[in-house]
Amino acid sequence: MQHEQKPQKVSLDVSKIKMAIRAGIPLSITTYTLPREMSEYMEEVLTAFLSELGQEHMGTYLKYCLNELITNAKKANTKRIYFREKNLDLFNNVDYEAGMKNFKEDTLNNIRYYLNLQKQAGLYVKLILQTRNNRIKIEVRNNSELTFSEYKRMHDKLSRAQQYTSVDQAMTQIIDQSEGAGLGIIIMILMLEKIGLTEENFQILSENGETITRIILPINEKTQRELNTASHEFIKIIDEIPQFPESIMKINRLINDSNSKMSEIAKAISSDVSLTTDLLRLVNSVTFALASPCRSIADAVKLVGTRGIKNMLLSVGSLKNLEGMGSDSRKTLWVHAYRVAFYSYNLARNLCPSEKDIIDDSYVCGLLHDIGKLVFATAHPDFIIGVKDICKQRNISADIFEKLLAGVNHSEVGALIAEKWNFPDIIVSVIRHHHEPDMASPATKKLTSLIYLADMISHYETHEVDYYQFDLDVLRTFNIGSETQLQKISEKLSGAFKED
Repeated sequence: MQHEQKPQKVSLDVSKIKMAIRAGIPLSITTYTLPREMSEYMEEVLTAFLSELGQEHMGTYLKYCLNELITNAKKANTKRIYFREKNLDLFNNVDYEAGMKNFKEDTLNNIRYYLNLQKQAGLYVKLILQTRNNRIKIEVRNNSELTFSEYKRMHDKLSRAQQYTSVDQAMTQIIDQSEGAGLGIIIMILMLEKIGLTEENFQILSENGETITRIILPINEKTQRELNTASHEFIKIIDEIPQFPESIMKINRLINDSNSKMSEIAKAISSDVSLTTDLLRLVNSVTFALASPCRSIADAVKLVGTRGIKNMLLSVGSLKNLEGMGSDSRKTLWVHAYRVAFYSYNLARNLCPSEKDIIDDSYVCGLLHDIGKLVFATAHPDFIIGVKDICKQRNISADIFEKLLAGVNHSEVGALIAEKWNFPDIIVSVIRHHHEPDMASPATKKLTSLIYLADMISHYETHEVDYYQFDLDVLRTFNIGSETQLQKISEKLSGAFKED
């Protein structure tokens, strides 16, 4: 969903839109000539995006705003080409006034010529949609930086928009038609006011050679409130998911006791034959790449340490709790969980070699990052019906329930389950913020960023996300500066996982 193809009907991929919303990652569409088919496609994506968020009431107004912004961005690119062809300096006031006299007429009479030159020059118009932290961001970017004159004129229009109370009043009183954008911007601000927004929700800025026009919208608080309520109600009645195995919790209490000896911990684990088998299988998997096979729990405790053993026990216990409820139809979710666990651990060893706690916690956090999805996917149909009835009793709409069932808010659901099972705070936090690592506490941010990276690489390999959708701060944290570099990391991880 990133670049334009030749002018033809572009099919809408709603699954990518849904995933971007759930993961809080940006959607981007780039065009160089903005053919009619691309404008229509952008409108369709915006409509589907708003629909998924329950914000359909904004659709008509925001579609007008979108058309205004992308048309102005394309016109700004055309202007750069026109001035270049006329040997005029866009940043010189005298040249600027001279060029604008015939700009509109000349370009309209030969628009294909100028659009072709725009494409050759790599001048683009880019739409970016993203929802995070209960806000919707709609951005239109073009790589033609605003001149001071253009910037001033734009802000003059924004100031003037405050003088009008209706579109009719604006149309009758507007005088300046020299660039054609004046009335459109004013109408756009009036449109935003109709959905309860002000000019403060609209931003214009230039940075890194781009002009950015941005609309920031508050997401429907009622929707988010109902989702959180439904999530908590779901956890309250989640009796179908058993409490965490007491045998494992007993061993964990022993591990947490500073007076416990390593031999006592190993003996407690060894007394459970099934647990011993599962734990040794995990320790000896390709994931942990031990130099020689580990044949006893005593050796395992020495090799991976008490923290590592504790997290492996949580991993094994979680698998026992949830896998027993699953079926073949859930295989994709489980494979993804194992893949992200494998990637997380191996990324930790390579990107954070001196940070033992991150290495120790990476596998269990990677394995359980989507536990909220796994619980819904493995639940018995009768249980889902029961939850649905509870939602009805609490006046939670069917639409909210369906969103919850589909995975919206799965990070919160997963964190609540981890709390129910008395998992360490750091694991709860990572599950809760694995789609938004910048929201994690300073103490858990790096580990959360690592799990986010492993998860995104897994989706990148299946073409569910593109490189541009990766969080730049996360890439910087791990010194990943290009898609080529990311691809190499991805190929190494993918190749190693197939051997596991």
